[in-house]
Amino acid sequence: MKKLLLIIAILWIGNTAIAQEAETLYLLFEFMHVDNEQETAYAETEAFWEKIHEQRVMNGDALGWDLWRILPGGENQGSQYFTVSLYNDPVKMMEGGDFDKALSGAYPDMSDADLTKKMEETSKSRDLTHRVYLQQIATTTPEYEMPIGMIARLNFMKVASGQYDAYEKAEMDVFQPLHQKAVTDGRLASWGLMRNMLGYGSDSYATHMTVDMFTSYDQMFNSGGMVENPTAAQEKAMNDAMATRDMKSVRIIQLIRKVRP
Repeated sequence: MKKLLLIIAILWIGNTAIAQEAETLYLLFEFMHVDNEQETAYAETEAFWEKIHEQRVMNGDALGWDLWRILPGGENQGSQYFTVSLYNDPVKMMEGGDFDKALSGAYPDMSDADLTKKMEETSKSRDLTHRVYLQQIATTTPEYEMPIGMIARLNFMKVASGQYDAYEKAEMDVFQPLHQKAVTDGRLASWGLMRNMLGYGSDSYATHMTVDMFTSYDQMFNSGGMVENPTAAQEKAMNDAMATRDMKSVRIIQLIRKVRP
């Protein structure tokens, strides 16, 4: 389960609200384990950190920040939440920017003692289990603004070493046009393809992820399939594309906080 949640990161969850045509999007996922009795304290922790991330965006250290809930929930599923920090530069993602500047900008009147107390409360409210670094490979248009409360379906794919190019080409040549039509028809809010930047080797749970974004549960459950009444040629193309990877599992997540410029 820990490996599965590690790779949930492959997401992205394609955040098309930030991606731009000539710009690659990079994403840092940080997964949190929260005990049931710490739910209220954790909510207060993320409210505190949200203002710091707002300052980081203002300072140019990041493009945005999200907090997601992993459904259905419960302590035994490993991580219950994860945050996503968005960047247009992998070096910025790895270095993180000037944290002290962001902290003092977000809370200029807070004493050192109170800041230390807040950091201690942060550590007590959750365990940061792991970080994952991602790169967005493809996405649909137009940009989706991702309102609070929207949900997404994450599909975890494992691709054999040496087959990344073939798999990514199949996703972009076969599935991306079908998902684009679903977006145009109003059956889907957005679709994206992510690659795990640092997860390699045969023991990796997954190497890629596709993400289907929905405006609501109603759209997710009642909007129909990816393609209605596929032709024989479409069926063959989809089957050939699916043969390039092994779909490991699916997860549902919900957006509960976000920061944008």
